[in-house]
Amino acid sequence: MKQASLSTPFGDLILTEDDGAITALGWGQAARQDRSDLLDAALGQLKEYATGARQSFDLPLRVEGSDFQREVCAAILAIPFGDTRTYGEIARDLDVPAQAVGRACGGNPIPLIIPCHRVMGAKGLTGFSGAGGVETKVALLRHEGAAGLLI
Repeated sequence: MKQASLSTPFGDLILTEDDGAITALGWGQAARQDRSDLLDAALGQLKEYATGARQSFDLPLRVEGSDFQREVCAAILAIPFGDTRTYGEIARDLDVPAQAVGRACGGNPIPLIIPCHRVMGAKGLTGFSGAGGVETKVALLRHEGAAGLLI
C-alpha cells in the first residue's frame, strides 16, 4: 500500500494506492510520500480539479466493501460535474431505501473522486463525511458551480 498527500483549497488530502488502484482518499497528511505512476497521476488530476482545469477523474478505482457499497459508489460516480442527485433518486434507481443509500454514501472510501458531495437530501443540503463536514461539501459544490442549489 502506498500513500501520498496534497494540499488543496478543500483541505489536505491523502491518497492511498493498493495493487494498481486508488482505494482511499482521506483528509490529513500522509506519514510518508510514496511515489508511483498511479499516485503521481492521481495527485496531478486532483490538482487539475482544484484549479478548475478538470471536471472528472480517469483513474483505476477499487471500492472495498459490499456489492451494495460498490453499486452506490457507481451511481454516485455517474453524477456529472456541477450536477446533484438526491439520496431518494439514487434509491429509486437501485430499488432500495434512501437511508441505505445515505449510509453507503457516508461509507464512500474515495470521496471527492467518487463525488458523494453531489448527493443531497430531499430537502437540500445534508452532511458530508470529509474533514470540515458540510462546509467542505458547500465549497466543493460552489467549486463545481452547483452552489445555486444551496443558497
